[in-house]
Amino acid sequence: MAVEALGNINTAVTNALPKSVVSQDDFLKILLTQLQFQDPLKPLDNQEFIAQLAQFTNLEQTRQLDDSVTTLLTIQSSTQAVALIGKTVDVAAQNGGTVTGDVTTVTFTSGQPRLTVKTTDGAFVTDVSLAQVSLVR
Repeated sequence: MAVEALGNINTAVTNALPKSVVSQDDFLKILLTQLQFQDPLKPLDNQEFIAQLAQFTNLEQTRQLDDSVTTLLTIQSSTQAVALIGKTVDVAAQNGGTVTGDVTTVTFTSGQPRLTVKTTDGAFVTDVSLAQVSLVR
């Protein structure tokens, strides 16, 4: 799940990170296949086997850490959005300009916060993402 930051901070770094190519299930299949087809006269070296188990443990811990960071970023994004209620913000408009108004409500669509902004002329701009907010007063 992609999490947007306030002010459209460049997320190219997180998007450029490689995704896990080998899943936990894939790793177990490879390990079992290796054990099934090993040469009985030359069994798998204990050190090599322990190293593979350590890699497996590291892979699982990394996956859990990734899940935790994603959850933390989602909570932070939600907290930022709720804190904007009642604040005056500048929002990037569809036409390339900027709209100024007060945040009146926050809704969540697919877990992502969406703001409703009441402009100075009384119109409502809906479905504003945090990335569209350029200034908070």
